[in-house]
Amino acid sequence: MNRSIISVTTGLLYPFIIVFGFYVIANGHNFPGGGFQGGAILATLFIGRFIVNPVNDMDAHLLHNLEQALFALILAVPVLVLFSGLSRQIPALNEPFLILMNLLIGFKVCMGLTIVVFRFGFDEDLL
Repeated sequence: MNRSIISVTTGLLYPFIIVFGFYVIANGHNFPGGGFQGGAILATLFIGRFIVNPVNDMDAHLLHNLEQALFALILAVPVLVLFSGLSRQIPALNEPFLILMNLLIGFKVCMGLTIVVFRFGFDEDLL
């Protein structure tokens, strides 16, 4: 009985968690918060899903590879934008650049925390 109440409540909260996570990420350049905090909020979707139904149906190796690709983008985007001089030539690009960086960091944190929870939950070797 309790499991179904938790499942229903978690299912009802999913849309609000998604909206709140993206809100924190998208407004991180103006207000406290940003990529890390928003990514942690988005990771609660997968962690909540794992708590309600502990089934190992995610491909953790794929998540790990995507996380590594996001890390490469987090390093490459500032190099391209900042060192090319675009931020000085076109100041209007600064805000979209910050939003893009927050999104990349948010998705990386979300995947990283999800991998950690699934690794501890199913005792997998992901590396």
